[in-house]
Amino acid sequence: MQIIHDTTEFHIEAGSAVAIGKFDGVHRGHEMLLSCILEKKKQGMKAVVFTFHPSAAVYFGQSSGGELTTREEKRSCFERLGVDILIEFPLNKETAATSPEDFVREILVKRMNTAFVAAGRDLSFGRGGKGDSRLLEKMADELHFQVCIIDKVFHEGREISSTYVREMVEKGDMQGAKELLGRYYSFEGTVEQGNRLGRRIGMPTMNLYPRPEKLLPPWGVYYSRLLYEGGIYPGITNIGRKPTVNDTETVSVETYLYDFDKDMYGKDIVTELLQFKRPEQKFKDVAQLKAQMEKDIAQGKYFHEKIVTKNCYRDLT
Repeated sequence: MQIIHDTTEFHIEAGSAVAIGKFDGVHRGHEMLLSCILEKKKQGMKAVVFTFHPSAAVYFGQSSGGELTTREEKRSCFERLGVDILIEFPLNKETAATSPEDFVREILVKRMNTAFVAAGRDLSFGRGGKGDSRLLEKMADELHFQVCIIDKVFHEGREISSTYVREMVEKGDMQGAKELLGRYYSFEGTVEQGNRLGRRIGMPTMNLYPRPEKLLPPWGVYYSRLLYEGGIYPGITNIGRKPTVNDTETVSVETYLYDFDKDMYGKDIVTELLQFKRPEQKFKDVAQLKAQMEKDIAQGKYFHEKIVTKNCYRDLT
């Protein structure tokens, strides 16, 4: 996948099918947009995602909390889905002042060679956010491109949105978040070295350190699974500051995998959270911590065995 970022000077030669949006979380509503451009890709168009960086909410100080997907996680997701080109258009004082009409003519048509645009009904763009789906439809005939405006996708009577997903994550409802996202809430990153306590007590773990902008669920222990090089490995994850052994403010995503002994330092992994187990707590000493970890691991093995072999838990795909 080609990534165009930190520049307003670019040109796409081939006819493109463009999905416009913020794509925080890349949830099921976003996937409707993406499915439209991926269908056009089969007809020979380039599948292009256009998004602003930073997002308008962040740039104008209207952000409602942490991001469901970091910049790097979005890139990975788009690439997995088959997007050809990702444009992270810089949002700054100059570009924010672009009129909606100029945005369509100069950016969509001239620079991106757009033949097809997919966008949500609540799309806004251009100076003051005055551009909308109706303007796109109005200018489409004049500038010879097609427009597909996607209606909202609903779950249990409520519109699927990044805000809705964020609410699920913030209360630790990982299954609820999964139903909105179409996949489990996850953390992507490179395994880094921690304090090696887990290895010393016979329970080696893998540490990810989430970026500051990443939305964290409630601190605590989760049933989880790790994705690595096409494999799926069940485990248990602690999110928090590990207060029994640390006195720092650093938050980690620390995962123990059952019956797994590979050296994973420096490897890129994805940790998915399946279900909240218990809040993070401080124990009086390492021995008490180890005893609780042994209980957590035993219960985690039972949880994974139950859902995999007896299919008692909802879809894990």
